[in-house]
Amino acid sequence: MGVSESRAAVAEAVSALDAAVAALRLHYGDTLGVRRLVSDVARLGDDLAELGEPQPGHRPHQVRQLEIVPDEPYDPSMWAGAEDEGLGAPDRRAP
Repeated sequence: MGVSESRAAVAEAVSALDAAVAALRLHYGDTLGVRRLVSDVARLGDDLAELGEPQPGHRPHQVRQLEIVPDEPYDPSMWAGAEDEGLGAPDRRAP
């Protein structure tokens, strides 16, 4: 996705958020929480408008994938023959 597509997607999301906050305002009225939400959405729009173009020579970094580590215990055979970092190999004595 290029920079213009990314900016358009963010602008669309901010617009949808603005509409959702306007709907909340109908239900909650002019409360402090609603005023803060309105202000936050306006600030997001302003920040997006102020971004400008990316810096010359800036290369986007690759997004890293989140690695999910299961909670289940590992298969004990995976550790067969491995040394314990604190004690050394099981058949040798520590100094």
